Amino acid sequence: MRGLRGKRVGAVKEGTLIATVDVGATTNTGYCTSVDGRDMKVFKFGNTKEGFEKFSHMIVAARNRFKCSEVMVGYESTGPYAEPLVHYLTDKPVSIVQVNPLHTKRLKEVNDNSPGKTDDKDPRVIADIIRLGRALSVVVPEGDAAYLRRLNNARERHVGERTALLNQMQQLVFLIFPEFKTVIPRMIGKTVRFVLKNYTTPEKIGSLAKEVLGEDMRKRSWGKLGMKDGELLISAARQTVGIKEGVAGIVLDIQHIVAQLEIVERFISEIESEMVVTLGRIPCSARLLSIKGLGVVSVAGLIGEVGDFSKFRTQSEIMKLAGLDLYEVSSGKRKGQKRISKRGRSLMRKILYFAAIQMIKKNGIMHGYYESLIARRMLKMRALVAVMRKLLCIIHAILRDDRDYVGEYCAPRRRVIKRAA
Repeated sequence: MRGLRGKRVGAVKEGTLIATVDVGATTNTGYCTSVDGRDMKVFKFGNTKEGFEKFSHMIVAARNRFKCSEVMVGYESTGPYAEPLVHYLTDKPVSIVQVNPLHTKRLKEVNDNSPGKTDDKDPRVIADIIRLGRALSVVVPEGDAAYLRRLNNARERHVGERTALLNQMQQLVFLIFPEFKTVIPRMIGKTVRFVLKNYTTPEKIGSLAKEVLGEDMRKRSWGKLGMKDGELLISAARQTVGIKEGVAGIVLDIQHIVAQLEIVERFISEIESEMVVTLGRIPCSARLLSIKGLGVVSVAGLIGEVGDFSKFRTQSEIMKLAGLDLYEVSSGKRKGQKRISKRGRSLMRKILYFAAIQMIKKNGIMHGYYESLIARRMLKMRALVAVMRKLLCIIHAILRDDRDYVGEYCAPRRRVIKRAA
């Protein structure tokens, strides 16, 4: 549920019932209390319709008992197990908030001077955090934004799976054919998969004619590889120092990994195609896609992570959502350095990071701004973070004002020197 974090709620008004939940995979622990400290005993309920209805009845009973006019439901934002409960409560007359797990961890020792953690203690600690006004609102994506979030999460998982498979394949190929990577340094793409699928062992590669292998490599690589590369690979295969024992087992493993890679690649391609179709139904996506350096995956990821940009009134709010808000640790004469908090959505920062890398290239829209930061002797990584922050501000401004992107906006400002009269 980490992805639904919004802005800070603030102080809880008098007459508000605070209902908190320590969320679990099968059983949840509920707790109800008023702002002035009156409370009920903790209770258990399951992640079923009957369990959710029990929680709803307990809230109604506590509201009547303490004569509260409003209800605020809070939980700790860890894992996906709270999502069904949040969606169940969306249509109820309650406001939903969440608390940072780091705050729960630190406050629980203040309550009873003990590091103990129990299911009965946690919902009470969550209630104390909400009472202090340190809760965060919950932004539940809806419609196409929710669909894009699921697509983006699925793509991230399978990209990670693809990376793991590629690493496994490289290790296995090194055992039987260490020289393979000297000819084709990048062990990715259709060409490598074709060669390993059809000519897995060095013996098979070494028995081929250079014209046959060269033509196969040229077709799969769109001309990037050719006859010369095929000849080098054949020569290396004939003189390989790879192991000779147990090769059949390694070959079986490599072919299985290649088959898995083809399935993963096909699924990632389907996800990206679905992203294109979904973005076509979102009016604001066209404005973001007009920014040079933002592609379909980046725009789909940002809309999926943020949802409705109009809910964030200021740029500081959306900076905090991304974890790009600045902080420093200073004391006395010691002046700390400013850093980003990284308390927001990590996937959103990842998307902005890769988008910023594209934009600081020579022909990128942020190249001049980035170079001006480097000229002021700013470290490259800090300059890149500054580009990420500026990019997020531009995106927020474009969608907030419903305006088109102006290409010259990112150009470094020139100092104007007035002539003396």
